[in-house]
Amino acid sequence: MASLELVTRVAGQLSRAMNSVIEGKPDVVRTAITVLLAEGHLLLEDVPGVGKTMLAKTLARSIDCSVRRVQFTPDLLPSDITGVSVFNQDVRDFEFRPGAIFANVVVGDEINRASPKTQSALLECMEEGQVTVDGQTYGLPRPFIVMATQNPIEMEGTYPLPEAQRDRFMARISLGYPSTRAELAMLDTHGQTSPLDKLEPVTDADTISTMVRAVRAVYTSPAIKQYVVDLTSSTRTSTALRLGASPRATLQLLRAARAHAALEGRDHVLPDDVQAIAVAVLAHRIIPTGETQLARKSTADVLHDLMRRVPVPSANR
Repeated sequence: MASLELVTRVAGQLSRAMNSVIEGKPDVVRTAITVLLAEGHLLLEDVPGVGKTMLAKTLARSIDCSVRRVQFTPDLLPSDITGVSVFNQDVRDFEFRPGAIFANVVVGDEINRASPKTQSALLECMEEGQVTVDGQTYGLPRPFIVMATQNPIEMEGTYPLPEAQRDRFMARISLGYPSTRAELAMLDTHGQTSPLDKLEPVTDADTISTMVRAVRAVYTSPAIKQYVVDLTSSTRTSTALRLGASPRATLQLLRAARAHAALEGRDHVLPDDVQAIAVAVLAHRIIPTGETQLARKSTADVLHDLMRRVPVPSANR
């Protein structure tokens, strides 16, 4: 219970700090914190100018840890991400120069503007938390999160993320346009100076690691695990989809549900936790059929239909 109290207290401080910069998007901020505590990676996909990069930089600034920002461009090389071995004349041997991925928080801006070769350099980093260069493996610092942004429009000169790359991201969120009141408040807070400049860290990397360990200890009953499996399995048999969720999606949905439960102050997962995070975790991993697209149904709509059909475990299961 002491660990859960730490999770709720520090997460509240993180949330308040981020909401002071990101106007009118408390749900988006909460999802970002959930992914951080669930040891996942976050894909921010929306139209230009709604604050995708600002959200990533705000989370990074709120934690006293190492942060790297990478602007993805077509000429970016894989070695710029992972690092490279350089010959040192003094010791007459090769030494490793770490790349931009060696940080606790890595902000990748416009990730779909890099070539597929450079995008693939992130696969091992995001999945295994390590980098292999010239046959030598180097571990990445903990905690470790990649927050990448991309625009769903302006596709000229871009390389859409392949399914294997999208599957590495625990969740995908869209900020959407702010409400009239939030946009008006933004003119006051961002009109002269950026509130990001005044933002002070509210926690550090060690505290986040302690919170992550507390989230891992959140109890998940066999009935909840079966519910998670049933939900992801339903995407593989749905006639509205031509590609369902992977087993990796099942595992990450469970991890995200644990983090959501911990943020609620509970030491056990409920079906509500799974449902609250399911769309963010699963929607970007599934592909609708042509008929579904013609019917103007999004993957989120399909998931909501499936959640209504999959039986929810009762209290006595």
